[in-house]
Amino acid sequence: MTTQSFLAPISTRLAARASQLKGSVIDSSTSLLASQTHDIVRFAMGAPNAELIPEAELAELYRQPATGRYDYAATEGNPALIKQIVAFAAGQGQAVDPERILVTTGGMQGLDIAFKLMVDPGDLVIVESPTYTNGIATALSYQGQILEAPVDDDGLIVEALPELVAASGKIPKVIYVIPNFQNPSGRTLSEARRRKLIELAEQWEAFIIDDDPYGALRFAGQEVPGFSELSPGNPRIVSVRTFSKVLAPGLRVGWMELDPALRDLAISAKQSMDTCTNAPMQQLVADFLAQGRLETHVGTLRSVYLERKQAMRRALAETFGDDIEATDPEGGFFLWLTLKGRYSQIDTQELFPIALAHGVAYIPGPAFADSGAFTDALRLCFATSTPERIAQGVHRLHAAIEEMLQHGASA
Repeated sequence: MTTQSFLAPISTRLAARASQLKGSVIDSSTSLLASQTHDIVRFAMGAPNAELIPEAELAELYRQPATGRYDYAATEGNPALIKQIVAFAAGQGQAVDPERILVTTGGMQGLDIAFKLMVDPGDLVIVESPTYTNGIATALSYQGQILEAPVDDDGLIVEALPELVAASGKIPKVIYVIPNFQNPSGRTLSEARRRKLIELAEQWEAFIIDDDPYGALRFAGQEVPGFSELSPGNPRIVSVRTFSKVLAPGLRVGWMELDPALRDLAISAKQSMDTCTNAPMQQLVADFLAQGRLETHVGTLRSVYLERKQAMRRALAETFGDDIEATDPEGGFFLWLTLKGRYSQIDTQELFPIALAHGVAYIPGPAFADSGAFTDALRLCFATSTPERIAQGVHRLHAAIEEMLQHGASA
């Protein structure tokens, strides 16, 4: 009997939610790029480059004896790490109660737990459009109904939400927002809109999932108060954080900040997932923070990322002129490129294999919207590449676009 003959009856016995499981275009790009044999400038994955990960310091710390390093950890997290997370948050101007902290296996587990606790099938989930692919996928995995809301230079257009909600015929259960240097657009939600969003959440009795992997990476502009600063102790605000963007993604260590009653439920949810986050990695991160190394490291990252963002915007302007529009983030990893003028009819999904053949990778715009919008846009990560490689990648992207334009014209 063939495998195919087995699949038909099996598929009829799967959970209803199985049909809502969407893979990640972003995560899949890791495998795709690994399979390539030619040189590629990698603007796709949102990750620090190898030379920006303090491998030697981490290896040094890992060699030091640590009692209980290989035991199970408490589900809520290693107490030493929780203490350091509280200190790290204080250094960012945020007062955090340790009883509100849950250590997670990366930021993605924090999102999964949050949506698991809050979303029933059919519940309305407001998301920015565009937004993080995996955030949409997680909401859909719990059968949430996605309501896309537009963004501008000040982030999510909160003023548009009441009309959008009224048109949907439902009151939202969750508002999912990336407030700082948003993925993929790089935009930051203004303070006025943050305050208004808190008011609307109270009015609708909705939760705000505050997903902020990039907040510590501001390299320009003025700090904007976080949700927890604007509304301390608010049980409707659930914050998701990670060390992936400021230290190393492979550690898979993040945390949630949430109301103590919700934290108890979140601990129960985590216990049914993985019991505890990797204990050796928790200890490693705790030791790195305890020695005061993260502050210095993040300071270096800010300087490097500012230089790289400027290099990318400069290369785009010199190469494309007025035929593109690019955002100008004040921190984080990404800028959002929209094709204009003579390039406005190019579909960035169709462009992708041509660009890959030319030796440059990015994430097409439709990956960041459940509706498949933004076919004329793409996300570029400036954090991973040196200024020289960025210039090379932009020229390769230009060559790919010109090739596609010529083929379209000849057709």
